[in-house]
Amino acid sequence: MALGVLTGLSCAAVHAELIVVDDQGGTSTLAYYRSLNLLPDEQPAKAMTLPPVRITAYSEADMLPVRSPSLSPGSFESRVHNAAGLQPVFLVGDDELSRQWLQRRGDALREMKAVGWVVNVQRMAALAELRALGAGLEMLPASADDLAQRLGIEHYPALVTATGIEQ
Repeated sequence: MALGVLTGLSCAAVHAELIVVDDQGGTSTLAYYRSLNLLPDEQPAKAMTLPPVRITAYSEADMLPVRSPSLSPGSFESRVHNAAGLQPVFLVGDDELSRQWLQRRGDALREMKAVGWVVNVQRMAALAELRALGAGLEMLPASADDLAQRLGIEHYPALVTATGIEQ
């Protein structure tokens, strides 16, 4: 008997009309219900088209060209800052000034285990040339506009350490 009463109550609850007790405004959730096709009187939502999935792995060449519009080759005055714990990072590009700087500072960069960001490079061949000049250094193609803005850097090559920014 009790089972029959519970079944009857649950069936009645399924078909009960929604009663709004208090409407305090906000955003309608109707769009969410439409996308889930939960409204019986609505036409089913159209299927969402997803972008194609790449089957092959991305390579470093897919990252090129790298451009950092806020940075250009040039000189600047060294300055001190306090960024405790910052690992040494250097910024170079595909230009003669960066090549000369890498040759001149390579030993010191290797000794401090600095990681290089190649901030302006168009081709894999140019990236390979820079890596050959900085043999033994990790050098990655990466835009540095955000870093440059945060640290107030306009020119490269540059070495950023926990204690300062220098050439």
